[in-house]
Amino acid sequence: MKRNVKNTILAVTASLILLALIAAALLFFGIIHINNPDSDDYPLAGVDVSCYQGDIDWETLASQNIEFAFIKATEGSSFVDPNFSYNWTEAQKTGLRIGAYHFFSFESSGETQADSFISTVKAVDNMLPPVIDVEYYNDFKTKKDIDVDAIKNELRKLTDKLNENYGIKPVIYCDEKTYTDIVNGDFSDCDLWYRSVYSSVPSDVNWTFWQYSNRHLLNGYKGEERYIDMNVFSGNKDDFALYH
Repeated sequence: MKRNVKNTILAVTASLILLALIAAALLFFGIIHINNPDSDDYPLAGVDVSCYQGDIDWETLASQNIEFAFIKATEGSSFVDPNFSYNWTEAQKTGLRIGAYHFFSFESSGETQADSFISTVKAVDNMLPPVIDVEYYNDFKTKKDIDVDAIKNELRKLTDKLNENYGIKPVIYCDEKTYTDIVNGDFSDCDLWYRSVYSSVPSDVNWTFWQYSNRHLLNGYKGEERYIDMNVFSGNKDDFALYH
C-alpha cells in the first residue's frame, strides 16, 4: 500500500474517532438528543420533576415552550417527596397544566399506596390524571424477581381507588420491560405514558404521553440532578384541552 493511501486512511480513521468522541461528549452533557419529536406532529411538550431537580423557579421553567408538568408526590405507602407541597403550590401559579405521580412499590399493598397518594394530593382545577409510575427498582430487576400476578392485583387495587377518589382513570407510566411484563393486556382501561429515550415508541403501543428524553437541560431549577425529563402529548391543543 502506498504511503499517501495509508496516510489518508489514518486521517479518515482519526477523524471518525474524533467525531465519535465529540458526539459522545455532547450526548453526555445533554446537548444533543437521540430522540427529537417533530413539534408539528407533537406540539405539546412537558416535563416531569421531583426533589432531584431541587428548588424550581416555576415561572422560569414554564416559560420554555412547555405546556404541562407532572410532579412526584409519593412513593410506596409512606414516602412523600419533600418538594411536592412547594412544587404543587407554585406550579399552579403558572399557565401549566399539572398532574401528580406516584412511584409504585412492589412491596406494599395497592390500597395503602392509594391512601398515601390521596392524603397528599388535593385535586385542583383542570388537573391532569394521577400517574402511577411502574418501574423495576433496586433488587427487582426482571419479572423473575416479582410475583407478576400479585403485583397486577395490587396495581389494580391502586388504579381503582384513585379512580374512585378523583373521578379520573389514572395514567400508567412504564418502560418496555414493565409494559411487557406487567401492564400490557391488563390495564388497557388506563392511558399509557411510555418511556423510550433511545428510539420512538413501538408502533403497536397506544400511548398518550411519551417520555422521549431523560437528559434535557432547561433553566429554572438547581438540584442534585442537572437534567430534566421531557415528554410529549399524543394529540393537538384541542385534544389536550379536552383531556381529563
